[in-house]
Amino acid sequence: MALARQVLCVCALLGLPLARAEPIRYSVAEEAESGSLVGELAEDAGLTPAQLSARRARLVSEDGRQHFRFEPASGRLVVAGRLDREQLCAQSDTCMLPFELLLSNPLQFFRVEVELEDINDHSPIFPEERVTFKIVERSDPGSRFPLEVARDLDIGRNTVQEYSISPENEYFSVSYGTHITGKKYLELVLEKPLDREEQEEMGFSVIAMDGGSPPRSGKTQVKIVILDVNDNAPIFTQEVYIGKILENMPEGSVVLTVLATDPDAGVNGDISYQLSQAVGQSESAFVIEPVTGEIKLTKPLDFEATQTHELSVKATDGGGLSAICKVLVEVVDVNDNAPELVVSSFSSPLPENTAPGTVVALFTVRDRDSGANGKISCALQDQLFFSLRPAYKNYYELVTVSALDREETPQYILSVTAADAGSPPLTTTHTFTVDISDVNDNAPVFNQTSYTMYVRENNVPTVFVGAVSAADADVGLNAKVTYSLAAEQGPERPWCSCMSVNSENGHVFVLRPLDYEHLRQTEVTVSASDAGSPPLRANVTVRLVVLDENDNAPLVLYPAQESSPASSELVPVSAEAGYLISKVVAVDADSGQNSWLSYHLLRASDPGLFSVGLQSGEVRLRRPVTERDSVKQKLVVLVRDNGKPPLSATAALSALLLKDFSDVRLPHSSPASEDQAASLTTYLIIALVFVSLLFLISTAVVVARKVCGRKELKAGPVLYAADTLQSGLADAAAAGSLPRAYCYEISLTTGSGNSEFRFLKPILPSLPPQHCAVGQGPDEEQDFPGVPVSSEDMAPDNAGTLSAGQFNALSFN
Repeated sequence: MALARQVLCVCALLGLPLARAEPIRYSVAEEAESGSLVGELAEDAGLTPAQLSARRARLVSEDGRQHFRFEPASGRLVVAGRLDREQLCAQSDTCMLPFELLLSNPLQFFRVEVELEDINDHSPIFPEERVTFKIVERSDPGSRFPLEVARDLDIGRNTVQEYSISPENEYFSVSYGTHITGKKYLELVLEKPLDREEQEEMGFSVIAMDGGSPPRSGKTQVKIVILDVNDNAPIFTQEVYIGKILENMPEGSVVLTVLATDPDAGVNGDISYQLSQAVGQSESAFVIEPVTGEIKLTKPLDFEATQTHELSVKATDGGGLSAICKVLVEVVDVNDNAPELVVSSFSSPLPENTAPGTVVALFTVRDRDSGANGKISCALQDQLFFSLRPAYKNYYELVTVSALDREETPQYILSVTAADAGSPPLTTTHTFTVDISDVNDNAPVFNQTSYTMYVRENNVPTVFVGAVSAADADVGLNAKVTYSLAAEQGPERPWCSCMSVNSENGHVFVLRPLDYEHLRQTEVTVSASDAGSPPLRANVTVRLVVLDENDNAPLVLYPAQESSPASSELVPVSAEAGYLISKVVAVDADSGQNSWLSYHLLRASDPGLFSVGLQSGEVRLRRPVTERDSVKQKLVVLVRDNGKPPLSATAALSALLLKDFSDVRLPHSSPASEDQAASLTTYLIIALVFVSLLFLISTAVVVARKVCGRKELKAGPVLYAADTLQSGLADAAAAGSLPRAYCYEISLTTGSGNSEFRFLKPILPSLPPQHCAVGQGPDEEQDFPGVPVSSEDMAPDNAGTLSAGQFNALSFN
């Protein structure tokens, strides 16, 4: 005990962190009761009970069997169960049971060796309970007859010390001892010649006594059969036969052959062999051929169980004489045991922020083979993130060597291979499955750097416009993403109350109707936050673009439509075609194609006289002014946008055809009477019927229509030219369709040779000039409301020209 303390002090001075330089040794008698004290292990190791508990002290043995128990509370080492020295160490002179005291945090080993002391718990045993000797009469005194020695499983003084005969007789004595070779012998010595005629056989016991306290004994019965003269006993060629055999040899393999000779002839020279089983073996693995002496296997051998087998072979001749030799069979080890890997501790799962160098597992390896077959090396297949580190003797640590990332690899399957040095080598692979637990080290990531969403103006409240999506590489609560609008927008991006985001799925809604003319686009910041501790977040910009709808009709800026009376444009009668009379100016509050405006001549007093620029809105003369043209001309210009459906507005203009602009006074025209309007309507209907009949006839007979047309033009008083009619139709066609809401009156005169073509009141009611009409589309036919033009606005006589005095006498509505 004092020596152990001294060794412990030396190790403390040297500062050995892992293991003691010298083992701690104890001794205990075999068959000690369970719980018997072996030694104060904690005290001898220099440890306190608190250290034992904190550092998780435990005993680890190489073969995995626990013969002793360590009590952390008291620090004592006690017997864990029955200890049988003969079972554990067989006939070895010393029986040492080694193991290690293993401590954690930090890792430390203490080598402990307990010597198991022998007690006299076994009696001597003879291999055979009965032995028969056939001895010829007249054998010489001093003849020796060998017996197999008794075997005692104990050692030292507890093994066999002496032999005796009971009951004693005058013919035999016992002789025992050890040869120079170290082999023990036991022989019966003939003290007096035998006389078969006096006694044919006799019997007695040979007793073996050990030196234990109290002593134990064993005996065998000896029967002596007296024979006639056979004066030569068998003799073996060797006193000891030694054979070697591989442990994997099959059943029936010949180990070796023993040979004994006898010079006698006949039956006395015939030798038979008999194999004696060694003490302590319940079933022999060998058999001998009685005639040939070949020793064969009856079952496979195991080097790890028994390395040497000791056999006794007895050769007996036909006369009863015998001889005994010893046979030693050495079992040669083959690599038939794969390495064993025993895990002492294993930690899984590991947090992904585990520091490099952390011990994940502690294990030990062993191999039951010997020599090179029992030499083990360990290797780890994947050493990128983990590696093996030798700890102590055959202990290894599995440690981390680099940072772990669960998002990259959530689980590591590590294969540790233990291989021996045999030929061929045997291997054992143990798999460690290391799960990596998540740490909130990843912020949510949006699938786009920014989002652009669109909504049409005049939308319904809470309309869905799109969704944002963010993913988090973590798992569990660390990956649960919630969405919200970030409150800090900055001075250039004020808070927008018109948008909201669903916290669960990221759907974005517009809460109220929007007006493109007031808000064309806005931006908000959406924040995605996970549920980790602390939470991580990411922001993304969402731009909402408002799309224009065609909800604003064109607005006519010029000419002003609200003034009363409306101003009139003055046009000199000498103006040529293309003369700019006025320009209609209009705007549309919409944008894009919804604001593209086009101008059309909806109706006019003389449609053939004016043209309107489709894109510019400029009102120009289509042709020069003639004397037949009315002094006062009225026009209605349609302003239409390009939306779907299109919206429109109208602008009314007045033009005066003057010779000179001095002293201009505009008279008021009087409305036509009801009778005159009815008469004109009748004339117009007749004229339309006549024109229709002409068209049908001209279609049927083209040549006849031309001839008849010329004759009728020459004979009739109707004075209108074809180019005038075609010009009017062309203007109507240019407007998009022939107006259907008007009746025409043609006045035919015979005196002046002039014709009057004037507009009557429209059949459909008129609408205000600024009324917005929604069309059916740019390619479809549209009907426009008419604006009434009075027949009194046209001069009956000189329709084309007016003097200044006549102009002043006129009045206009």
